[in-house]
Amino acid sequence: MTEIQRLLTATIDDLNIREKRDNRPRFSISFIRKHPGLFVAMYAAWLATLIVMLRSETLVDSVWLLVLLFVVFNAFFFFDVNPRYRYEDIDVLDFRVCYNGEWYNTRFVPSELIDSILHSPDVNAGQKEKLQKMVATKGELSFYDVFTLSRPVAA
Repeated sequence: MTEIQRLLTATIDDLNIREKRDNRPRFSISFIRKHPGLFVAMYAAWLATLIVMLRSETLVDSVWLLVLLFVVFNAFFFFDVNPRYRYEDIDVLDFRVCYNGEWYNTRFVPSELIDSILHSPDVNAGQKEKLQKMVATKGELSFYDVFTLSRPVAA
């Protein structure tokens, strides 16, 4: 593992800890806060369906199924999952992108990481020069930008 990979991995691990990114579901009412109209409409539609089923002679016996399906299908609205970022996921396009998104292209690295790379004696001068040029050109760097520094240069 190169020094840049080590520093990048340490930064990702720190970010996972600070943001509680551990792939565990946590109860949250953020759905209600973000989509109050949808929340009210969902329960109004359920109530209308319940009334129709209770008034119908043929459907009244399956009301328990309506309640069960409503609870099961809507339970996931009340749980948030913060996916864990991993160094191995950078530049990998597979099903994890559907879950995590391309976080490595949209999240910017902290300035402390750039300073650590620039001041590390284990990073060669060519990589430091390339990093300084990237910072001068782009301003803020994504995790993918720093990741490209640790890849071998193609001939």
